[in-house]
Amino acid sequence: MGILADKGRARVFYRFLSPLYDTINPFIWNTEMRDTALEHFPIGPEDRVLDVGCGTGFATEALIEHAGEVHGLDQSTSQLGRARRKLGDAVHWYRGDAERLPFEDDSFDAIWSSGSIEYWPEPVAALAEMRRVGRPGAPVLLVGPHEPSMWPFRKLANAIMWFYDADQADVWFQEAELESVGHLTVGPWYNRSIAIITHARVPSA
Repeated sequence: MGILADKGRARVFYRFLSPLYDTINPFIWNTEMRDTALEHFPIGPEDRVLDVGCGTGFATEALIEHAGEVHGLDQSTSQLGRARRKLGDAVHWYRGDAERLPFEDDSFDAIWSSGSIEYWPEPVAALAEMRRVGRPGAPVLLVGPHEPSMWPFRKLANAIMWFYDADQADVWFQEAELESVGHLTVGPWYNRSIAIITHARVPSA
């Protein structure tokens, strides 16, 4: 587990990064990548959607265009403040922990999370919470940093935060009892596999 896969350190990190986040973000997580992820996230105008680790609202803004009701949760007050200023009352906002979601069972028709798992100390616990709050059959989509193929870069990356591949994602999703797991990698022009999208569903039964 890397040094930023810690709630306290991540909060401090984003307190300083938030003012620059929207400037830096397009080099790592851009609209083309977001649109590709949305193609694997079947939602409609009647759906109630949760964005876990919504940050400054980059993905949340796109979810508003497709869903009937969007809820955004983040542990960073700095990130949430920027998201609120951009999107206002179009979203229901919450400060909270991905590993302890403050919602009742079966509350959402779909659950999304992008750019957040790398900071979760216990990914399986967070995914299990996403399964708990999702209604039976709800799509669950996660976007995170794809593990570099070269050993020195992989070692360095994992010393900072979670970087993972499809095999590791399979383990986490299966332990969280999510079904129909699939993966694809995406990225900006300089690295087309910088991020991994994992899509799955809450069990129907």
